[in-house]
Amino acid sequence: MLGIHELWLFVVSGLLLNITPGPDTAYIVGRSLQLGWRGGVVAVLGIEAGCLLHVFAAAVGLSALLAASSAAFTLVKWAGAAYLCFLGVRMLLARNAAPAAAAATGTGAISLRLVFVQGALTNALNPKVALFFLAFLPQFVAADSPHKAAAFALLGLIFIFNGTLWCLGVAVFTAGAASRVRKSGRAFAWINRGLGGLFVYLGIRIATVQTR
Repeated sequence: MLGIHELWLFVVSGLLLNITPGPDTAYIVGRSLQLGWRGGVVAVLGIEAGCLLHVFAAAVGLSALLAASSAAFTLVKWAGAAYLCFLGVRMLLARNAAPAAAAATGTGAISLRLVFVQGALTNALNPKVALFFLAFLPQFVAADSPHKAAAFALLGLIFIFNGTLWCLGVAVFTAGAASRVRKSGRAFAWINRGLGGLFVYLGIRIATVQTR
């Protein structure tokens, strides 16, 4: 179908990659601790939206262009690094926030929108994600397939679907297990600082990424 081969191996490999803890998992866990299952779910949707962008970019060849063009890669790399470092420093310097108050007022919706945007941009501005899809997907598509773009898109959607299910489970489980933590303003502040440190770390890592 569309030149896709060893689909079962792709699904198994994708599941193993999805369940491996990483920055995305840390972000989802942090937001679930802060904002409950709604925050975790929105974080998942934001991250997967960013992955979706990379999947379709790989399907139409933009990721190949990004990998081949040093100037384009450098531009995206530094934009992503600057955004993550800015976001992380702002979270590190933020004063204690009251999660219960945000949930009881109209500011909760704004917070969830920000969670979604942060998750999406974290992935969209990460050239490592683009290079991952560019390297991973072609291994399961025949070289002579006349439908490579459609095959890449289908494989990417399967990967995202499986990843979404896993991440949603992580978000709901974390939120249910941490209801007491969210009631503590001090714990909430330290979680926020932890996420800030994570963003700064990711920004530094992205700034050091090389195409080869």
